[in-house]
Amino acid sequence: MKKEINRRGFLRATALASLSLGLASNNLTAGNTLVAGGPQKGKRVGIIGLDTSHAVAFTKSLNAEQPEARYLHYRVVAAYPQGSKDIESATKRVPQYTQEVQQLGVEIVDSIEDLLTKVDVVLLESNDGRVHLEQARPVIEAGKTLFIDKPIAASYEDAKAIFDLAGQRQVPVFSSSSLRFVDKVQEIRGGSLGQILGADTYSPAHLEETHPDFYWYGIHGVEMLFTLMGTGCRSVSRTHTEGTDVVVGTWDDGRIGTFRGTRVGKSDYGGTAFGEKGNSDLGKFAGYDALLEEIVKFFDSGVAPVPQAETLEICAFIQAADESKKQGGKPVQLITN
Repeated sequence: MKKEINRRGFLRATALASLSLGLASNNLTAGNTLVAGGPQKGKRVGIIGLDTSHAVAFTKSLNAEQPEARYLHYRVVAAYPQGSKDIESATKRVPQYTQEVQQLGVEIVDSIEDLLTKVDVVLLESNDGRVHLEQARPVIEAGKTLFIDKPIAASYEDAKAIFDLAGQRQVPVFSSSSLRFVDKVQEIRGGSLGQILGADTYSPAHLEETHPDFYWYGIHGVEMLFTLMGTGCRSVSRTHTEGTDVVVGTWDDGRIGTFRGTRVGKSDYGGTAFGEKGNSDLGKFAGYDALLEEIVKFFDSGVAPVPQAETLEICAFIQAADESKKQGGKPVQLITN
């Protein structure tokens, strides 16, 4: 009798241990990090536009054999390759990037409509801002939460049209450069220097004739500037030479922020913030993972980390800078409506 009781006790203990191990295994993420409350389901991600390295970088992180826990099991499952229709520097990349994402387990589809039947959320990665409104429209109309990589569009009017449509359909949308999420930039925006009294930023500013100048590449430095200064820029003046642009913005409260765009010398990103508690270098760009983490949080919550008004004012700043260039550097008022 005692043997039988011991045997039953052993079997019961074994079963409980097995169950416990199973539950622990189910609660592990692919990165072997225990997630409180059980496994997280994740969502299916679709990509529009395989003409930028960002699409490949995001896919490598999300579809890794052991993805980091911060990506919440989101996975790229399908992609529509067409980005720009006529910018050679973009279109020539499509075959290579298509092959690279296919090797990461992504299905290549023939249309945005087909893509939308296979995914829950969308990364609009087309390098050409001119096609973003056209490509965003069916995504928003299908009710899919949408991230739009920089630039949100190639004009203030298109950017506003995207946000207006998203508002009408109650679909979460946001857009950002990865430079916004440099660690030091976020620390300063979060108040580490107290009130920001001014800022200087710099980035490469290569030009593309199909876009207003800073929509193409200078947007990285402009985005850093607005991350630090916030909205309220009143006017812009721009000094332009073949190799460099210097843009000075004056804010409503009298603060001044500057952006230097470079086309010669070493390509680099950075700047200085001037705060009530002191001044600080902005640190160095460390890749796309910080932006991707914010995108996944956004996909999960539906709450955009960048205010719509700030993105639209960035567009207005860029267009005012172009107008100042045409007028030989005269100050130009920002137009937002």
